Amino acid sequence: MSSGMFRPHGSGDTLACEVPLSPRPPLPPAARPFSLRRLLGFLGPGYLIAVGYMDPGNWATDLAGGSTYGYALLWIVMLSSAMAMFLQVLAARLGIVTGLDLAQACRAHSRPGSVVWQWLLCEIAICAADLAEVIGTAIALKLLFGLPLAMGVSLTVLDVLLVLWLQQRGFRYLEALVISLISIVVVCLGITVAMAQPQWQAVFAGFVPTSRTVLDPGMLYIAIGIIGATVMPHNLYLHSSAVKSRPADPGAGGKKVAITYATIDIIAALALAFVINASILVMAGAAFHANGQFQVAELEDAHGLLAVMTGTTVAGTTFALALLASGQSSAVTATLAGQIVMEGYLQLRIPPWVRRLLTRSIAIVPALFVTLVYGESAIAKLLIASQVVLSLQLPFAIVPLIRYTSQRSIMGSFANGRTTAIVAALIATTIIVLNLVLIWRTLT
Repeated sequence: MSSGMFRPHGSGDTLACEVPLSPRPPLPPAARPFSLRRLLGFLGPGYLIAVGYMDPGNWATDLAGGSTYGYALLWIVMLSSAMAMFLQVLAARLGIVTGLDLAQACRAHSRPGSVVWQWLLCEIAICAADLAEVIGTAIALKLLFGLPLAMGVSLTVLDVLLVLWLQQRGFRYLEALVISLISIVVVCLGITVAMAQPQWQAVFAGFVPTSRTVLDPGMLYIAIGIIGATVMPHNLYLHSSAVKSRPADPGAGGKKVAITYATIDIIAALALAFVINASILVMAGAAFHANGQFQVAELEDAHGLLAVMTGTTVAGTTFALALLASGQSSAVTATLAGQIVMEGYLQLRIPPWVRRLLTRSIAIVPALFVTLVYGESAIAKLLIASQVVLSLQLPFAIVPLIRYTSQRSIMGSFANGRTTAIVAALIATTIIVLNLVLIWRTLT
């Protein structure tokens, strides 16, 4: 057989006409299997958001619910957490799909004359949130070290240095700090709840609504407070921006994958926040309600009674330490939210430490004034007032978020479907109406 004749495979020679196999093209992002390693890269923004759902304002409503009605309102804590998860997922979708955070979207799709007013209202809400953190931190410093409230309020300005140092090192360092502080809260509250010795069968029964919890006027009022203190408007601005720190693959497939991982992140983080809020209510139910203390709503009262009811100072100390960690972690996220809002609405960028100093100074002034003029007993009323201000700002964050994420001209194929839009509208209406009722009841 001549050398030019065809030779079959397996003859030991390489065919001159053979074409080498080309490498298999990579799968599109949407077709790639779930990757735990990639998920870990997306974790972080959710925990920045979660601290806003466990700030000192939430502690007060959870303490009131647990001490007054035991475990009966645990289902309200669970419901409000589910509402928060839904809205935060919408905020993440907006940031990933459009590349705009909520403040930038409001600027892009609002009339120029209304942009400044929207920014001012949002700034007031952020200062109100920071006020709650100032009060909570000052109370924690008093409980731990015996510092007067006025001195504790003044010392809170020092966390500007911490935020400045961390922001210079990078966004991941801020996330690491927040996660570390959340871990302290979880451990301390776990110890406190264990020492309170709750009745676990009754605890699990509290997650099921009953006619009494729905129709009782007193329960309804505290339930409104729990829901009203849960969803924080500045968290929606912050989350829609924080998700942009995680790069997504180009195209619709890449955005879909990024939304999936971001959704897992926020659900896991807010599930942890739910556990913390539920733990505060369970602790109050076991330590106070079960022992006949039905009107414990102030943080200082809770600290003192814990030592009496549990027979040891450890429970009170861990409670105060968790409060301190909660206030500090919330302060970090309030700073980030303020920077995002200012840049988004006004396209004005100032050094983070200047921004932090301005926000904290505005929060310190009313806290110092109330403490020095009306005494330390009035500080709890100021904490309630800060939550009322936050409630007033909620519609200006929730309504635009739902409107923008429902428009195909903005979101394209990622726009909310009919069912999602209806659920979102129901949640927004419920939260807004309940907050208005809470404000009216508080003022009257």
